[in-house]
Amino acid sequence: MNTNTEAVSTNTSAGIKSAAGEYLTFVLGTEQYGLEILKVQEIRGYDAVTQIANTPNFIKGVVNLRGKIVPIVDLRIKFNLGKVEYDEFTVVIILNLSGRIVGIVVDGVSDVMALKEDQLREVPTLVTSIDTKYIVGLATVEQHMLILVDIEKLMSSQEMELIDASIH
Repeated sequence: MNTNTEAVSTNTSAGIKSAAGEYLTFVLGTEQYGLEILKVQEIRGYDAVTQIANTPNFIKGVVNLRGKIVPIVDLRIKFNLGKVEYDEFTVVIILNLSGRIVGIVVDGVSDVMALKEDQLREVPTLVTSIDTKYIVGLATVEQHMLILVDIEKLMSSQEMELIDASIH
């Protein structure tokens, strides 16, 4: 039985080790988040979107980005982070996820950070508004916690398949 526990620990720490790299950090509510910089195509100010009927409330709609229809997801709504307000700091991060272009609305973009293995921690089992299967790990940066999001996993969830169905 100890062997299984050790295997789980090894696999988890291997996942944390592979999470080291460069991250774009952004703000949602009062928390700092990060996602792999290689997934980011561009960052834009928040503009009006064309709404699509019969989609979950976190799917704000779509925008035309240089002739390509791009679905826009508000992560504040997706993560149940309370009241959503759009201001001059609200931005859309355009992501390229294995050739699929998606935009995510966030409260603001902070920085690009190179995270080393020793800064990363496993995600504790907590009751949070974010399903922990979408979190790669936690990082400590200058006395602050950074929540690292597995954006590929989040955007390939069943709910996100509704986006594809509604725009195609």
